[in-house]
Amino acid sequence: MTLETLAKDIAAAAETDAKALVAEAKAEAEQLLAEAEAKATVLREEAKQRADKEATQIARETVASARQSNQKDILIARRKVLDATYEAAKEHIADPGMKGRAALLKTLLSKSKKLAKGKYVILPVEVDRAAISKQAGDRKVGESVDGLGGFVLEAEDGSISFDMRFDNMLERAWSSKLSAVNDTLFG
Repeated sequence: MTLETLAKDIAAAAETDAKALVAEAKAEAEQLLAEAEAKATVLREEAKQRADKEATQIARETVASARQSNQKDILIARRKVLDATYEAAKEHIADPGMKGRAALLKTLLSKSKKLAKGKYVILPVEVDRAAISKQAGDRKVGESVDGLGGFVLEAEDGSISFDMRFDNMLERAWSSKLSAVNDTLFG
């Protein structure tokens, strides 16, 4: 065997080993690439599922928040309507020309005579002073009080008083009939 043949054999063996190593490296690279693609696919699918789940949750929360906001807006609007209705009732009752005002005052004065016997002073709301003074009978008419109408009946010594002002009656009626007012206004 000559040196040249030996060199060729070594070169051929080296080439065969190199081809085998390259083939093995390619196979290993393909396997690693396939594993990486499989992992990437799994990770993409998991990420997609998480994103879908989060998107669904965010959508639910957004819808719930919008509903809550709408309910709040409706309640605020209803409150404004109720307040406006109450103010309109107060304006109507405060009107000196309100229909039935004289009859209502007469009824209240009559009730006051049955309610409080003895020496009482009638403290009228200024708008009703003239009508109350005409119907006061033997009761003294004192200083004016604030209110929409009516009067306060007070013992001369100040120990007892009965509030017969329209404001007080309106507040009691409003409180007791608020449910009916709600039904009428909002169904």
